[in-house]
Amino acid sequence: MAEGEWGPESSGPARVPAPLGRYFLGVIITVFAILSQYFVPELFPATDVVYGNLPCDLAVVYGIPIIAFAALVGGAPLRDWGRRMGLATWHGLRFYGLLTLLGLLVVFVLELVYLAVDPAALQLLSRPNPALEQAKGNPWFYVGFSFVIGAFEETIFRGFMFGYWRDRSGPWMVPAVWTSVVFAGVHLYYGTTYGAAAPLIFPGLFLLGFAFAATYRFSRGNLVVPAVLHGAHDAASFLQLISLEWSLIISYLIVGVGALIGLAHYLRREPSGLPPIPLPPLR
Repeated sequence: MAEGEWGPESSGPARVPAPLGRYFLGVIITVFAILSQYFVPELFPATDVVYGNLPCDLAVVYGIPIIAFAALVGGAPLRDWGRRMGLATWHGLRFYGLLTLLGLLVVFVLELVYLAVDPAALQLLSRPNPALEQAKGNPWFYVGFSFVIGAFEETIFRGFMFGYWRDRSGPWMVPAVWTSVVFAGVHLYYGTTYGAAAPLIFPGLFLLGFAFAATYRFSRGNLVVPAVLHGAHDAASFLQLISLEWSLIISYLIVGVGALIGLAHYLRREPSGLPPIPLPPLR
């Protein structure tokens, strides 16, 4: 199998993935459950008793997708969720660092386009972020809670939605791309909040999802590292409510370390205890 392909590993018995119809039903249920928080309370005010209560909201937005995927496709995509921590950390940091820098470059280019075409749209970015507004009352809670949300979202999007394809042959980048598009798309509140300026936000979300998908793939199924990086990314955003300086320091420290690891990887400097680079094919 070529390095760019996706498929079952060489160790262990061959696994037969669940039928595609059941998988895509899980995808549809997931997208509907997550997006429901944006329109169901508006259409049916009585449901605010659910969506206005954090545990109930989490049960709908994250619990339903996890239960649906577990019932429809089984737990095979999660089977290596805590394995190969060293390998996952190496790849997680390098993908996160490099793709975050790429995201900053994309935003810079888009800002130049906006300045040339519609500079007034950039003023929309000054609108309050709904998530940060909600966290103002207890920012430390949201800093810590970010890691819980990171674990939920990585289980759903990289574990079930992207991980389903690990037992199917084919180029891994195809599901990595479209599941990352779905991941970015369900963050609907960015579009409703920033309007015409939202295209400055969504490329970063896509690249974030792709970085975590690549981490899952190259670590052969680890979800702990993507979940921690996801949580750290969100926690740093909430930390700005407490200390903007420390928020920036932590954010750019993780990105900088990741970028250096990415540089070392592509220079083929093999870290101690990790397999040779490039990695062997996933069979």
